[in-house]
Amino acid sequence: MRQPVPPHHRNFARSMRADSKAAESMLWQSLKNRQLAGFKFKRQVPLDGYILDFVCFEARLIVEADGGQHAESVRDAKRDRHFRDAGFRVLRFWNDEIERNLVDVCRVILLELKNTGE
Repeated sequence: MRQPVPPHHRNFARSMRADSKAAESMLWQSLKNRQLAGFKFKRQVPLDGYILDFVCFEARLIVEADGGQHAESVRDAKRDRHFRDAGFRVLRFWNDEIERNLVDVCRVILLELKNTGE
């Protein structure tokens, strides 16, 4: 069921897609067009007052690419708890980890996608 998204959230998500960081762009190249085992990802998705870097609704998996501003973030912990309570799994990767080791990052995401709790 689609939720109404406030216009300022939609506009902010759109601007984030246009001005993505190198790590986000690299990861998006691996996730878009169902390239990872056929799972469909969307990027910079506004949901419940937050903007998700990447989400696969089919697998209920959120993937976040984090810079240094996210270190020990109380806001991120609250956000992750909100989405876990809603039935999502959340993976977080540091931007430099994505840039240095994209293959292993994708491998971790793929393992989580296949671990759907069936």
